[in-house]
Amino acid sequence: MFQTETRRAALPRALLFGLAGLLAGCTPVGDPQNIEPVSRGAGYQAQYRDPEPRQTGQPVLRSALMNAQKCLPWRGDGGGEAGKGGGLNTLALQGEKVSRNDIVDVRVGADADLTGRYVISRDGALKLPFLRPIPAQGRSVEEIEARLEQELLSSGLYETLPPLSVRIADFASVTVGVSGAVFEPHQVEIGGVSGDETDTERQLALGASTEARNLSAALRAVGGVRPDADISAVELRRNGQLHVIDMRGVFEGRNMVDVMLITGDTIFVPSRQCFQDDLMRPSPISPPGVSMFLSNLTQPAQHNANSAIGRDVREMPYGTRFLQAVVDSNCVGGAKTSSAHRSAALLSRNPETGVSVVIHRDIEAMLDRGDRDDYDPYILPGDALACYDSTVTNIAEVARVLGLVGVALALN
Repeated sequence: MFQTETRRAALPRALLFGLAGLLAGCTPVGDPQNIEPVSRGAGYQAQYRDPEPRQTGQPVLRSALMNAQKCLPWRGDGGGEAGKGGGLNTLALQGEKVSRNDIVDVRVGADADLTGRYVISRDGALKLPFLRPIPAQGRSVEEIEARLEQELLSSGLYETLPPLSVRIADFASVTVGVSGAVFEPHQVEIGGVSGDETDTERQLALGASTEARNLSAALRAVGGVRPDADISAVELRRNGQLHVIDMRGVFEGRNMVDVMLITGDTIFVPSRQCFQDDLMRPSPISPPGVSMFLSNLTQPAQHNANSAIGRDVREMPYGTRFLQAVVDSNCVGGAKTSSAHRSAALLSRNPETGVSVVIHRDIEAMLDRGDRDDYDPYILPGDALACYDSTVTNIAEVARVLGLVGVALALN
């Protein structure tokens, strides 16, 4: 009897302690601490900085200017190795170039022994019977034809040359290395005309063409160029020679230089060491889209479908901003009494340094600000977004938990 009375007396105290502890969880989320000085705009993008108190006459839309102040000069305009004549004329890269494993159609008059289709060998040579290997890697079909003419005459097989034709019948995939200011630097395999599906018309036709081996395709294959990329001086090294390519035309409405790659090419994208707002939009060399990690769950759910977190929510266009992602993940709207004063945290990582950063925003405050664009960061590939519920929702959750605790204590 004494123990039962003691437990009943302890029940209100336990509920009070529980209430105090749970209500402490209803306090606003504290400002996250970061290694990078993002609070004053010195992070990867100035939009990460903490919102300043609004004042009359305060300048707005400064983030793009703050980002640009850190930019190194365009190397393609005279800075660095590209501006000192280190690059060769890109005209040498124009046109279709043969790479190893490509299939070429060779026709030598009525000569049945030499006429046929040949695979460019691993060492990059075209090997016909009775002739010395003909270098083909990185050459055009016109250059291969000229070399074939020389070999036919020097071998003594012909005194008068018959009609010659060398045409590409099928482009193989190529392996190239891409590094620098791209989101996923690594060696990639791109290109090839033949796929799993049979195209009889293409197989019967003479010649071949492909856009899948272009420089832009390689940049997309490594996640696209980062916002800090210097696209005025993209470096392509081939056979020990450096070619510097200006690709700014892709964002300026001009035809950009987009060359065909061959196996063994290496590409390096330099960095301007600043965030360029103008590069945060879709393009042939931008990321194909952004995949995010999202969480807007008040309580753990059985699966993402319960919280409307599906593929269309996780994947969004490149150039999406924080507030757009917040809306897309169902963190905004609803009844003001129960849904207002939510907040969200953006978890990102500086792609230059690899240092993580956490940005916390009060959603209602951001919606009310006229200068919200200054503090509305762009979403980068691999970012994560976590939403926090309103105070009313938190208090309701506290009451539910206290009810469960009270029932448990009463049963004991």
